[in-house]
Amino acid sequence: MARRYVGVTEAGNRCGEDHHRAKLLNRDVDLVRELREEHGLSYSKLAAKFGVSKSTIRDICRYRRRVTYPVRFKRVAEEPQA
Repeated sequence: MARRYVGVTEAGNRCGEDHHRAKLLNRDVDLVRELREEHGLSYSKLAAKFGVSKSTIRDICRYRRRVTYPVRFKRVAEEPQA
């Protein structure tokens, strides 16, 4: 079985795009914040562009989501593709 590394918090929980409920990649979250902060795009436009809800975009831009960063990496079994 293939193995890979995932980012985890101090408590050992997965974070960022490795979290089981993540809807966007880490680079997409950074892009969302950049487009909002530097170019003033609306939540509606960003939500349509990235295929998520306006509330998800709002929470990302207000740093309510994706505010934790990995403090270490853990080796885990590769998850099967559906």
